[in-house]
Amino acid sequence: MSQQGVTPIQVSNRPHCYRHRPELAYQRLADEEAKQERQRKLENLPQSRQRTIDSFWTFFSNAPEEERCLILDGILAQCCFSQLSYVSTAVKALIRIDFFAVLPPEISTRILKYLDATTLTKAAQVSRRWKRLADDNLLWYRMCEQHINKKCSKCGWSLPLLQAPQQWQQPVDLDPNGTCTGDWTPSLGRPIDSRPIDSRPSDLSPGSDDPHSHDSCLGPPAKRQRILHHAIELDTADTRPWKEVYKERLLVGLNWKYGRYKVTVLEGHTDSVMCLKIYSNYLVTGSYDATIRLWNLDSGSLVRTFLGHTAGIRALQFDDSKIISGSLDETIKIWNWQTGQCLLTISNHNDALVGLHLTGKILASSSMDKTIKIWNFEGKEAFTLRGHKDSVNSVHMDTDSRTLISASDDFTLRLWDLDTRQCIRVFEGHCGQVQQASFSPVEPEYSHLLESGPTANHEKNMEVLRPSYGYGFTACPGRSLPPPYVISGSLDNTLRVWDTATGACVRVDFGHTEGVWSFATDSLRVVSGAGDSLVKVWDAITGNCLRTLTGHKGPVTCIGLTDSILATGSDDCRIMVYNFKP
Repeated sequence: MSQQGVTPIQVSNRPHCYRHRPELAYQRLADEEAKQERQRKLENLPQSRQRTIDSFWTFFSNAPEEERCLILDGILAQCCFSQLSYVSTAVKALIRIDFFAVLPPEISTRILKYLDATTLTKAAQVSRRWKRLADDNLLWYRMCEQHINKKCSKCGWSLPLLQAPQQWQQPVDLDPNGTCTGDWTPSLGRPIDSRPIDSRPSDLSPGSDDPHSHDSCLGPPAKRQRILHHAIELDTADTRPWKEVYKERLLVGLNWKYGRYKVTVLEGHTDSVMCLKIYSNYLVTGSYDATIRLWNLDSGSLVRTFLGHTAGIRALQFDDSKIISGSLDETIKIWNWQTGQCLLTISNHNDALVGLHLTGKILASSSMDKTIKIWNFEGKEAFTLRGHKDSVNSVHMDTDSRTLISASDDFTLRLWDLDTRQCIRVFEGHCGQVQQASFSPVEPEYSHLLESGPTANHEKNMEVLRPSYGYGFTACPGRSLPPPYVISGSLDNTLRVWDTATGACVRVDFGHTEGVWSFATDSLRVVSGAGDSLVKVWDAITGNCLRTLTGHKGPVTCIGLTDSILATGSDDCRIMVYNFKP
């Protein structure tokens, strides 16, 4: 009947609107289904009615824009509420537009970059076109850059860095006496005389007349770069899609948030575990039993035991080629971790070694003799920092600014300029021995969450803050300033955050019921261990306690932290490893 009495609607030669563009295949299919439905309804009417309605549709289709609107106005004026309700329902479906089908891809991508990750993944489920746009690699790179290793300023969410495993160096050749036969120098420069450095003619004391005595032992300042840019740098070579990178880090971040982890207990030490360090998938621990043990974190097995110290181990440093240990026997030993061979012993402090920090080719050590020593193994220089009135428990260097922060049993922290070898500032406020201090990796843009005042925006006030760090910084305008904040843990049961520019305490974190012995921090969290046998995880920005971990039966004396691994050592002779990987 329709073929005899009804002719198809003829579309005019006017420019096609969005709904009638012939290249939109999916739109044509939708219109075809609606057309067939209308045709079925039309065939149920008398033939005269069919011709009338068909001619009206044809007239409306070929009418100019103004006449179309006039016809619609007249029709709507004659409609009852039931017809108006039908029109309203029908228009809601018809007026929907797939704007990504119309807009250029560049504009579509620009729109999608304002979405959060959840909405972006939902958008990818709409259609193939949307999925292709929503999975754009640049979009997810920006998503990673916005969230990885820092808190997003928009949503407050953050993701771990998850750096790639390091490549281990090949074992070195040793002669029968245990010394290096090649030019290997534990990544610290040329072969080193095993005599105490202070006894050599090249020793430099603070009062030395050597023309280089006040030159930086750390070399020229390096331009400060965000660690994120080293870890997630765009590479056109063999790289994974950034969406997969984001997903991998999201799973680890969610495990941290909801406390999902696997625990491995490492046993083998016969006395208190006092220090530990994590590098790649290895963990090195030091104990009062005078041994150093190397563990494989993947298998939980003991790789090697290092023997040589005659008293307890209080400090460790660990990288791809060496282990450096500090002991109560007043010596520092450098070990080849692959062979267990002691390569060098340094005996220069007058009391027990309790603190070490290695950065590049510079080693800082602290002792119960109240001094700090800086060892430059490349230039074979050394000097001593004096000022603390009691045992110096911890040292931590910042290579960009060439400064050092130290913590002592005299209840204070001190900030040192390694160029001028002078104390810049003393931080006072703890009412117990300060066990550890470290520069905070918190990004300066979050300063407003910690404090308010002239130092709240560290980056924008560099020139204002520079004089507060002393002559060594005013004389070198291009020199990087120290990190804006320092974190400390003390036996007064608190963690404190300090402003390095003013020396003011900007936050105190309460939660432990006994003294804080150790902590570890990254840009997202601070993890502390204390005499109450508890491990607490804190938000690095707000200071809120996020989680409390139990399991140790004695004071928690040392903490190791990576993006997905947390290791704790205790007086109960055990090491607990928390793995947050999915």
